[in-house]
Amino acid sequence: MPPRGTFLAVRRRVGRALSDDPKKRAMQQRDKIKPILFSILKHSSKEELKQQIPRDIVAGIVVAVVALPLSIALGIASGVSPEQGLYTAIIAGFLIAFLGGSRVQISGPTAAFATIVAGIVATDGIEGLIAATIIAGILLILMGLCKLGAVIRFVPFTITTGFTAGIAVTLTIGQLKDFLGLTYPDGTVAVETTEKLAALASNIATVNAQACVVGAVCLAILFLWPRVCERVPSSLVALLAGIAMVSVLGLDVRTIGDLYVIDSALPAFHMPQLDWALFRSQLANGVTIAILAAIESLLSCVVADSMISAHHRANTELVAQGIGNIASVLFGGIPATGAIARTAANVKAGGRTPISGMVHALVLVAVLAFLMPYAALIPMPTIAAILLYVAYNMSGWRNFAHLCQTASKGAVATLVLTFVLTIVFDLVVAIAAGMLITMVLFLKMVSEETEVKGWKYYCDENSEVTHLRELPKSVRVYEINGPMFFGMTERIADISVKEFTKYLIIRMRGVPSLDATGMNALENLYAYCDAHGVRLIFSHVNEQPMRTMQRAGFVDLVGEEHFRSSIDDAIAHARELLAEESTAAGE
Repeated sequence: MPPRGTFLAVRRRVGRALSDDPKKRAMQQRDKIKPILFSILKHSSKEELKQQIPRDIVAGIVVAVVALPLSIALGIASGVSPEQGLYTAIIAGFLIAFLGGSRVQISGPTAAFATIVAGIVATDGIEGLIAATIIAGILLILMGLCKLGAVIRFVPFTITTGFTAGIAVTLTIGQLKDFLGLTYPDGTVAVETTEKLAALASNIATVNAQACVVGAVCLAILFLWPRVCERVPSSLVALLAGIAMVSVLGLDVRTIGDLYVIDSALPAFHMPQLDWALFRSQLANGVTIAILAAIESLLSCVVADSMISAHHRANTELVAQGIGNIASVLFGGIPATGAIARTAANVKAGGRTPISGMVHALVLVAVLAFLMPYAALIPMPTIAAILLYVAYNMSGWRNFAHLCQTASKGAVATLVLTFVLTIVFDLVVAIAAGMLITMVLFLKMVSEETEVKGWKYYCDENSEVTHLRELPKSVRVYEINGPMFFGMTERIADISVKEFTKYLIIRMRGVPSLDATGMNALENLYAYCDAHGVRLIFSHVNEQPMRTMQRAGFVDLVGEEHFRSSIDDAIAHARELLAEESTAAGE
């Protein structure tokens, strides 16, 4: 045996070899909690930075132009003032880019949050929204610190498609009032989606034809302008067209200035008056915001990775999202998350580092300070058209239709249920129900894949079946394939023995895992065999099932010598035991 010092030296060399493994090193980088901007600045040469930073500045300006009308529109859709949408894009956009784990992600107010935030503001006010967002921010930070960033891959595509389409429908319903120019009587309650539909039906006679024309023209521009010029955002063109139509033609259409007092002041820190009772009442809303922020942000990171062939740091991104959301509401903003459309615009404009996201926030500061008063001229149908266009793009209706045509009945049921529950109830209920159904369907699928079958026995020496193993008549073999868990243990009860059976071989090479319920089924099988005078022999038990059996004391109960490495070894062992019995009987 080598001396202790030799062993330690070898172990250190092995450790260095593991850390030098490119795949392992890449995984360590992705799991670490460190802003990716710091790593880029540390590992990039001065020449690389000199070439890339100007591109990021240009990309940041382009993204700011895209984000301007969207931030204003999403602020209004969230039930707050237009400038609060810009506050969110500025504060959260800057901090998340600075501290985040993605090279190109742009964060700010998104359509996914609009209906949720509007509901909280309508029922609990701004104080309730601040409390819920602070809770969400803390949860996001904890998720990142606990390294739960990889959990996103466990949310099925059917669920994300279902709730995204549901949010799109909810957003669409919420914008029909302004798009059609409807007027509601004072005291009309229209917070929930069903209430909004009822209010639309009751007041459809108040439709404003001029508002419909403005909305329709702006919506047409949003869809058609990208075919004419991709460099100038269609939302900005629609916004300018709407202002021109109402101002020049003198149309009787409500504008932002008719409904809101525009404030061009810069974001200022405000510590709200919060108490534990308010935090307790907003816990459910905080969980909703945290779940949606985590899913939307990490999905956006994945999309961005595919566009630039890079990898994000999911845990760092979650921590940054938490910090950005808390700061956003403390500076007068609303919840924020990664925005796929703005992130894609950033990539297309040449952005490759978080500097572009930080520049986008700084440009919006300048817009807020100098151009915000002109936002009062924006027609409400134009805002509605922009949000309808956003809802269309986020709906993913092609994916929805494709899944309905090609997925299994269970997957389609999960998709539709998540979609409906998102519209009728809320996101948490939809995701919880979708995940529950998905898990049940998954367990059913896996249990159906697990099989317990006995070997067939051929007594005809002239049988055409080849590769036969010769077995003594008193030896019976069963083979288990698939995981042994609570969903399939009743199949173990199907194992039976004959009156002349003395040894039962259980072949487990196809069993990757064994849980406590499966272990209990094997213990019952042992008791059954013991009552019939049959000895158990196990063949090729894999590592995890073997550990479970050892912890349960099952290996000692059966006898360690009865666990063999292969089926041939198990059969040979049974022959040896039969020979010993025969010898003992002869004596």
